Amino acid sequence: MNREEIKELLSNVKNGTTSEEEALKVIEDMPYRDLNYAKIDYHRGVRVGYPEVIYAEGKDIEHLKGIVKDMLDRDSNILVTRVNEEAYKAICEVTDKVVYNKIGRICIVNPKETKKIGKIAVITGGTADIPVAEEAATTCEVFGNNVERIYDVGVAGIHRLLSKIDIIR
Repeated sequence: MNREEIKELLSNVKNGTTSEEEALKVIEDMPYRDLNYAKIDYHRGVRVGYPEVIYAEGKDIEHLKGIVKDMLDRDSNILVTRVNEEAYKAICEVTDKVVYNKIGRICIVNPKETKKIGKIAVITGGTADIPVAEEAATTCEVFGNNVERIYDVGVAGIHRLLSKIDIIR
């Protein structure tokens, strides 16, 4: 939950569209929820401006599903990184609201539109860098940025980079 969502919740209590009990249910696990195998930091968005991100690589599949399910109850964008095919299929067992960037090995679960606040260029020297660039670009988009992808500008000749200089500026 971020600052704006907390303000909206308080406003809804004030104007009567959300009861005090409903609001308490929303905030009862703040700042984190202990699932025994994971502590989900629901207060991170308030502290640093960005919500908890799930790093899937190496996680037990049942734990991954449990974390996603718990976070879905909060009705927010959920970013899951380092997602292989097995993890993707497991996430799809929890919800059908999944956008999977296979190249970047990253999922957006329960995708919501975010207010765009800036523009970032994600640039690679070669094509081998594209998976990491896609992970970075998707993360930037989920966190409210417009992203310009500029791939394979080369490492041996500056002319390919300079051909994109207007976009980079």
